Amino acid sequence: MQRDKKKRKLSRTQVICIILLWAAFMFIIFTSAKEINGPTILSIVIASLLIWIPIYKNAKKEKKH
Repeated sequence: MQRDKKKRKLSRTQVICIILLWAAFMFIIFTSAKEINGPTILSIVIASLLIWIPIYKNAKKEKKH
C-alpha cells in the first residue's frame, strides 16, 4: 500500500454534483416518508455529515492556497 498518495481536490463541478445528489436524496426522504421519526432523522444527519464534511475540508484547503 502506498501511504504517500495525496487526495485530489474536488473540482467545482464535483462539489455541485455532490450537493445536487444530496438535495435529491433529501427530497426523496421528505416526500416518501410517512412520518419523520428517529431513524429518518438519523439517516438525514449521517447523510448530511458524509456530504458536508469533505466539502468543508476541500473549501478550507482552497482558502489556504
